[in-house]
Amino acid sequence: MSDTETTGWVGWGYFAAIMLLVAGIFDAIYGLMAIIGPDSAYFLTNEGLFLMDVSGWGWWHMIIGIALILASLALFAGATWARVVAIILAIVNAIGQLFLLPSQPWWSLIVIVLDILVIYALTVHGKELRKAAS
Repeated sequence: MSDTETTGWVGWGYFAAIMLLVAGIFDAIYGLMAIIGPDSAYFLTNEGLFLMDVSGWGWWHMIIGIALILASLALFAGATWARVVAIILAIVNAIGQLFLLPSQPWWSLIVIVLDILVIYALTVHGKELRKAAS
């Protein structure tokens, strides 16, 4: 196989780009809902009542969602910087899911597994995205 040939493994890179695009769209929608929705949320726990300002949370998700969308679109174009950014964002997301394990164990585990698959796809087979785009 020459350096200009792509193999079927390029599908892993496309899988990663699609997963990041879907996650980015969801994050942007969640962020927008938090920004334009009510300003605060209330949580009742054994320790008491907690008040949380959701606008900061909304802006965080909006920014991350837009970054994920841009990185995924750049992955389809074969940009190397997008691989690095996407891997970093997937790592940050997986670490963030660790904090949600007590409240959403199954969903957090599913997202962590998807993040690991994205990291694998981009580190092992991401180079082929550039070859396929050219």
